[in-house]
Amino acid sequence: SSSSPSELSECPASDGSSQASASGCSNQQDDAAVRAAATSTAAATISAATTTTTTGAAAATATTSTTATTATAGSSQTASGPKPGTSNPFACLAVSCLYRWEQRADQNGRVYFVDHIEKRTTWERPDPLPSGWERRVDPMGRVYYVDHITRTTTWQRPTQESVRNYEEWQHQRSQLQGAMQQFNQRFIYGVRAEFDPLGPLPHGWEKRTDTNGRVYFVHHPTRATQWEDPRTQGFTGFDLSIDILYKMQVCVCSSQQLSMPQHIKINVSRKTLFEDSFQQIMSFHPQDLRRRLWIIFPGEEGLDYGGVAREWFFLLSHEVLNPMYCLFEYAGKDNYCLQINPASYINPDHLKYFKFIGRFIAMALFHGKFIDTGFSLPFYKRILNKPLALKDLESIDPEFYNSLIWIKDNNIEECGLEMFFSVDKEILGEVTTHELKPDGGNVQVTEENKEEYIRLVAEWRLSRGVEEQTQAFFEGFNEVLPQQYLQYFDAKELEVMLCGMQEIDLVDWQRNAIYRHYARSSKQILWFWQFVKEMDNEKRMRLLQFVTGTCRLPVGGFADLMGSNGPQKFCIEKVGKENWLPRSHTCFNRLDLPPYKSYEQLKEKLMFAIEETEGFGQE
Repeated sequence: SSSSPSELSECPASDGSSQASASGCSNQQDDAAVRAAATSTAAATISAATTTTTTGAAAATATTSTTATTATAGSSQTASGPKPGTSNPFACLAVSCLYRWEQRADQNGRVYFVDHIEKRTTWERPDPLPSGWERRVDPMGRVYYVDHITRTTTWQRPTQESVRNYEEWQHQRSQLQGAMQQFNQRFIYGVRAEFDPLGPLPHGWEKRTDTNGRVYFVHHPTRATQWEDPRTQGFTGFDLSIDILYKMQVCVCSSQQLSMPQHIKINVSRKTLFEDSFQQIMSFHPQDLRRRLWIIFPGEEGLDYGGVAREWFFLLSHEVLNPMYCLFEYAGKDNYCLQINPASYINPDHLKYFKFIGRFIAMALFHGKFIDTGFSLPFYKRILNKPLALKDLESIDPEFYNSLIWIKDNNIEECGLEMFFSVDKEILGEVTTHELKPDGGNVQVTEENKEEYIRLVAEWRLSRGVEEQTQAFFEGFNEVLPQQYLQYFDAKELEVMLCGMQEIDLVDWQRNAIYRHYARSSKQILWFWQFVKEMDNEKRMRLLQFVTGTCRLPVGGFADLMGSNGPQKFCIEKVGKENWLPRSHTCFNRLDLPPYKSYEQLKEKLMFAIEETEGFGQE
C-alpha cells in the first residue's frame, strides 16, 4: 500500500545525487529493452560492491536470471511488459538511483515522490544539485548546502539557473571594481564624457530623458517603457538583487568625477551653529564643498579625521530641520518624518535657507555622513526625480488617502456627493481656496471625471503650494551633487543612506512585540524570530521599514513605537492562507503573517515582501 505525503515528513528535495527514479511504483511499466539493460547493469553494480540496498521495509536483490525483480517500500513485484495506455516518464533515468526515489499517487490522484533512504516525501520532482554542491545537515537538523568550488554555504537550495545568475552578478561586480580602481588612480578635473559604471544596457534597451529631465528606459522588442534601470532589477535564485552597498559603490564611483583635492575649513560656534554654518556654506563656491571637510569649533582646535565633521552634520541637521523654525513640519501627528512647511514664507529669507539646506543635504550624501532626522518617503522620491503616485499619499496622510480610495471605489452620484475641482487650505489660520484646474470651482466632480479629480487632488496634497521652496532646495542640492548620481537608489534606500542604519536590539524587539490570533509559542512566531535572528542588520532594517514605514526607531526603542492612534507596539497578526504573501499596515505597526506550514515557506514569502522596493503588500 502507498503512503500519502501526510504520513511522512514533507520537505524540499534533498541531495545532489543523480536524477530521480520512479522504479518500484505500483503503476510502473518498463520497456523490455530498458528493463533488460537496467537489470543487467544493476546486477553487475550490486555484485561488484557486494552490498544489498535496503529501501523502506524491503530489500532490493539483483539476480542473473532473466526475471527482473524490483523492490519497493512495502511490496515486491516482477516487471512485466507495458500495459496498454500507460507510460513511465522515468524509464530512461540513471540506474544509480533505481532504489532511492519512487513516484506514487495519493487517493486524489496527485503525484508525489518517496525518498526511501531518508524516509520522506516531497511534491516536487527531485532534481540533482549543480556540480560542486553538497547537501548537509547541521547539529540542529537544518539543511544547508556547501559550494566546494567557492567554499561558501547557503540555506537556499541551489539550481542550475541560480548558479548562472550568481556568476553573472559576480561578473558585474568585478567590472565595477575595475572601474573604481581606474578612477582612484587620479583626480578628475573639468568636464568629461559620461561614465556609467554599470556598463552597457542589455540588448534591446535604450536610455532616454523626458522633457522634465527624468531618465527612463525603452525596451524596443516589447515597446514598453519603465523608470527603473534594467541593469539594477536584480536576479532570481539567491539573494542577488543589487543591494544598497553595491549601489552605494556605484554612486561613489560615479561621483568621483566631482571630487576635488585639498580641504576646506569651516569655523562654527556651537552656540550659533545654524547661522554660522549658513553664512559659511553659502559663501563657498559649490565645487569647494566637495573637498574634504575640516570642521573647527572655537576652543576645540584639533585634527578632524572625520569624527568632528560627523558630529557637525548630526548637530546641524537637528537645528535646520527643527519644525520650530517653520521651514519643515512633521508629515503627520504620528509621523515624525519631515516635509516642507507651506507656511515657511513667513520668513522673508526662507528661499535662501532652503537653498542652503539643499547644499547641506547634498554634502551629507557626497561625504557619506548621516543626519539626525529623516524626510517623508514622497520627499525622497522628489530627490530621486521619480514621479509620485496616489499610494505615496498614504504614508503622510492616511485619512485623506482612504477618502480618495473610497471615492474611487464607490459611485459618488448615487451617494449624492457634491464636489468641485477645488480644495480649501488653511495656513496660519487663513483659509483660502485652490482650484485644481482653470475655473475648477465651477466644474462638478462626476463618475466620468472623478479619476482626474483624484489625480489632481493627490498631486496638490503632495505639493501643497511649496513649489518655490522645493525648487530652491534642489537648486542648492544639484550645485553640490547632481540628482542623476542617485538614479540607482529607491526612496527607502536613500533614507537608509542619509539617516544611517542603527543597530536593532533583537531582545528589545521581541520583548515589546504583541500577537493577535497567535501565541508566543506558536510555531509561526518561533519561525519568525528565528528568521529575524538569522538576518543581518540591513535586512532587519528592511523588515522594520516594511512593517512600520521607517527604518528609524524612537529614542525609547520598540517600546515607544507610535501608530496612528498613539503608542502602538510591533504586532504580528494571523491573517490569510498559507499561499498568501505577508502584508503590512504601517499606520498600526502590524504585520499580517499567514499560517505557513514550514520555516522555508515563511522565509521565502517574507524575503520576497521586504525586498520589494515600492512597498509591496503595504496598506
